[in-house]
Amino acid sequence: MISQKLSEARVYEIKKEAEIAIENRPVFHLTPRVGWLNDPNGFSFYDGLYHLFYQYNPYRPFWGPMHWGHVISRDLLHWTYQPAVLAPDQPYDNGNGCFSGSAQTLDDGRQILLYTGVSWEKQSDGSMKEIQQQCIASGDGEVYKKYEKNPVISSDQLPKGYDRSNFRDPKLWKEKDGSWRCVTVSRNETNGGGVLLFESSDCISWKFKSVMAENMNRFGRMWECPDFFTLDGQNVLIVSTMEMEAEELEYPNGNGVVCQIGHFDNQTGQFHSISSQSVDYGIDFYAPQTMLAPDGRRILIGWMQNLASVNQHSEKEPWFGQMTIPRELSVKKGRLIQRPVRELDACRHNMVSYTNAIISGEKTLKGVCGRIADIELSIAPQSEENRYYMFEMRFAQDDKHYTSLRYHPHESELELDRSYSGSRIAMVHKRSCKVQDNSGSLKLRVVIDRFSAEVFVNDGEQVMSITFKTDLKAEKISFVAYGVVKIDILKYEIR
Repeated sequence: MISQKLSEARVYEIKKEAEIAIENRPVFHLTPRVGWLNDPNGFSFYDGLYHLFYQYNPYRPFWGPMHWGHVISRDLLHWTYQPAVLAPDQPYDNGNGCFSGSAQTLDDGRQILLYTGVSWEKQSDGSMKEIQQQCIASGDGEVYKKYEKNPVISSDQLPKGYDRSNFRDPKLWKEKDGSWRCVTVSRNETNGGGVLLFESSDCISWKFKSVMAENMNRFGRMWECPDFFTLDGQNVLIVSTMEMEAEELEYPNGNGVVCQIGHFDNQTGQFHSISSQSVDYGIDFYAPQTMLAPDGRRILIGWMQNLASVNQHSEKEPWFGQMTIPRELSVKKGRLIQRPVRELDACRHNMVSYTNAIISGEKTLKGVCGRIADIELSIAPQSEENRYYMFEMRFAQDDKHYTSLRYHPHESELELDRSYSGSRIAMVHKRSCKVQDNSGSLKLRVVIDRFSAEVFVNDGEQVMSITFKTDLKAEKISFVAYGVVKIDILKYEIR
């Protein structure tokens, strides 16, 4: 028996979804059924299908009491909406709602959701304080029942100095011996918080194991959405960082996502970082979550949005927020590598190809246009002696508007810029990153889907994500060079 709150959300989302024209959504980037979407949750493979849940407010295109939306897919690109699975309907989650979490399959075949329940606690002075604790629900891929003894990880289990009001985002996994572990985050006023490790034999009774990693005030004032896994023989910890201070072009001001590669000591439960990097160098990326696919791939999906600009849209918009393309991960030479899932290749058709096209000034190429496109681009100087000063790809372009990808070879800097995309808001419009210096040669894969672009640099060494609201009639793509540039290009439409 589902609760009244969940039933109401399900009735509402079906009604309102029918009012949204399909052409007003991206083609292969997930958007909410209606209303608001943020963090991906419970990214998993269960009962022959990929499942993705997401932070969800069906009633407004703004953050609000958190539900969990739900979609399923066979190919990670074409998603089918399912009824919402969680609503803030219990004493332990009826504050600000059911916050982020993860999913796994139990030995008895049920799927378990481990999430943060947010409630309010009255203080001795009469004021109310938000309390965050970890809760579970289990089900069959369609209907989920919350555990009658929630929360399963109480805020009373926090180590000394950690904040009960900032204790969230459990990422769950099963060990080879059949036991369970999860990592959460919590804030510590002294060192900016950290990742906490818990362990269980049955996924119900949990014990605190260790402070797995501490921020020590290096990466922002608070960590969120931890993810921990082994990949290509390396231990990888990913966290989303709040209120970062910029470090040249590696880490931006504000909120970002940091990947640390290092060594995990199974006995002490501590992670020792060896190297770190940004996960995405663009403007719009936060709160990613990974899953292990049945074929062994580690796949990541993130929220393609910037927290600094989430309140700049109209109440009348039927939906807000979208996910990135799922990305296949690997580790090479101590760096995280990301590529679009290979399933995207099967969706390509109507190829347009150019070899050794010469760009000087501004130029368009016949057949290279559109707001739904997958473009591979190799850039090089016309000769070793004659290096160019700047190369630019403009897309979502009309007579007045465009979004730009701009490469400065002498500085080895790649810049993503939506200043002329039609925005009337003073928010972040540019981000840059350092790319490998290869004497002016650069490989790019630019995936455009109506209201966004994701740029994969040098076979996934770096990624830059960006959203924009330019009118869909702006379909032109052009290339600009200061100097002479030679390019090879493959452009595909996406089914």
